[in-house]
Amino acid sequence: MQSKKKYTHIFFDLDNTLWDFERNSEFAMRSTFEHFKLDSLKINFKQFFTIYSKHNHALWGMYRKKEVGKKELIKRRFNDTFLELGISGVDSEQMNAFYLNEMPKQKRLYKGVVEILEYLKSKHYKLFIITNGFREVQHKKLENSELMQFFDKVFTSEEVKTPKPGREIFEYAIKSANAKKANSIMIGDDWNTDVMGANSFGIDAVFFANSSEYEFEDLSNSEIANALIYRMGTINQLHSIL
Repeated sequence: MQSKKKYTHIFFDLDNTLWDFERNSEFAMRSTFEHFKLDSLKINFKQFFTIYSKHNHALWGMYRKKEVGKKELIKRRFNDTFLELGISGVDSEQMNAFYLNEMPKQKRLYKGVVEILEYLKSKHYKLFIITNGFREVQHKKLENSELMQFFDKVFTSEEVKTPKPGREIFEYAIKSANAKKANSIMIGDDWNTDVMGANSFGIDAVFFANSSEYEFEDLSNSEIANALIYRMGTINQLHSIL
């Protein structure tokens, strides 16, 4: 493990790092499912959510590779779900709009998030968000969960026009934050998007293992050795790093 460095600027991912995307998205989808009365079509919510999540995950992977844009992602994730389940008579665009409106209303955070952000602020760190989420939704999430107060700026892939792990979004964030690479660190839950993306750009990264099931079996020893990795069960273990 590398020795600790003097960091001044800390860049956080949002979904699945601070904001509990998995739980929040399920609650938002349940409200959407009930609003559109899909249970009347003899559709089971768990089945619907599982299939939707599969298509949504695949499309976000394509979005990160710039294979699809925002409009296509939004249109296809419900359309593809409806097609697989044989659902008709439901407007996918209206359902998507309702779902995106419900998402930011959810406020579940990971354990220790507020405490660590308060601690970092008290130590005068400069805090930022770098997220692949859509601008309007991500800002509302931060505002409704009362996290916006901690961050100087929020950088979204939609605004920068390059999603993580692209070099451009990290470069834009570093320059806009008036930060130095040597004094910056990225914290996120996705190995390729957050950790390897930041490392490839030349800044240190912390891997937030939000699931005890995460394993490094598919990674080479050199990949692990070359990154500043702290496998964390809870976000408040950052006290040992910063």
